[in-house]
Amino acid sequence: MNEQAQQTNATTANTKFCKHCGATIPADAVLCTACGRQVEEFHSASAQPNIVINNANTNTNTNMNVMGGRFGRPKNKWVAFLLCLLLGFFGAHKFYEGRVGTGILYLLTGGIFGIGWFIDTIILLFKPNPYYV
Repeated sequence: MNEQAQQTNATTANTKFCKHCGATIPADAVLCTACGRQVEEFHSASAQPNIVINNANTNTNTNMNVMGGRFGRPKNKWVAFLLCLLLGFFGAHKFYEGRVGTGILYLLTGGIFGIGWFIDTIILLFKPNPYYV
């Protein structure tokens, strides 16, 4: 009996129980041999690595076209509507919006023969004020 007790003591001295599944595992085990979960912290021979983060980010957003999360330049709906209503055949509202190429096209074609002028007048009525171009 004495030999069995010594073997049992030697066995229990070199083992421990997994805190997750309760299985008997070697005393120096970091991972449970039964369930595979981590039982203890990993101990490395070297100390923790010294991590230095040098973040010298000095970038600033200089985009002046963003106003309130919207892109473009704000334009007054009523100014554009009056320009379109009175001088739409000459493309005045397109020049106001900064669309010079379309303004010249309206100027040369009489507001694209009146159809583009009529459509733009109706579209401007339904735009929010201010709208962004």
